[in-house]
Amino acid sequence: MINTNEILKKYNIRLSKQLGQNFLTDINIIRKIVDAAEVNNDDFVIEIGPGIGALTVALADRAGKVAAIEIDRKIIPALKETTGNFKNVSIINNDILKTDVHSLTACWNKTVKVVSNLPYYITTPVIMMFLENNFPAERMIFMIQKEVALRMTAKPGSKDYGALSVGAQTAGDVKLLFNVSRQCFIPKPEVDSVVIRITPTGKYLDLIADRKIFFQCVRAAFSKRRKTLLNAISSSHNLRLEKETIRKIFASLNLSDTIRGEELSIEQYIAFSNIVTNLPEHSGTEKYPPTP
Repeated sequence: MINTNEILKKYNIRLSKQLGQNFLTDINIIRKIVDAAEVNNDDFVIEIGPGIGALTVALADRAGKVAAIEIDRKIIPALKETTGNFKNVSIINNDILKTDVHSLTACWNKTVKVVSNLPYYITTPVIMMFLENNFPAERMIFMIQKEVALRMTAKPGSKDYGALSVGAQTAGDVKLLFNVSRQCFIPKPEVDSVVIRITPTGKYLDLIADRKIFFQCVRAAFSKRRKTLLNAISSSHNLRLEKETIRKIFASLNLSDTIRGEELSIEQYIAFSNIVTNLPEHSGTEKYPPTP
């Protein structure tokens, strides 16, 4: 097991609050995460924010290949030391949001998984990046802020229900696995953490005519939560829909003009976006390829 304090001292590493650097130190939690991912030799695992490599080493011990993507160049020497005994680890010093993750796994013809203790400040954009871009992962295991996990699993009509709820649940089955104590990190975070599992399915994705327009509709719906859905959608620069057009779509779906975004189910968002997709002004929009 990596001695986090010794490594930090050896390389004179000062952890950055701005980068959300809270390093996991509990070996039992690390094992539970790897077990939850069911990592084996057929897997290509992508890890975001590996830090000094406590989880990376546990993943590499079971996986066929691990790509550890770390934005902080000051940590790279320490990460190289802790993973030095593993030939199946590739360290990538880059921002995950600027990394072409599809190209990383393009030549891998077996299973792909994403397993990460996500830095809290990029939790939502990272998860949405994988979901919106149809990343071919068999499963994704994330340790995230508890508050975000509750939003991901929220149901229509609840205060936590939002764009992340719709996006995550549209892409697959989302399950909260277990809580993680604040005492399991260096430094101790100010929020509670949970480990979640996202298992991608085609239950909803196969029903969506255009994923780009679908996610534009969902983002627009929750961009101004205090407004009605009609006003929120009509304010979207991406969708460019007149209010009268939106009213006609609402009427065809038996939706009230005063309904709000948090009241629509996933099925209703799909139905709405599919109608938008077939409007003349969106007929030339670039479409996502169908799900295999």
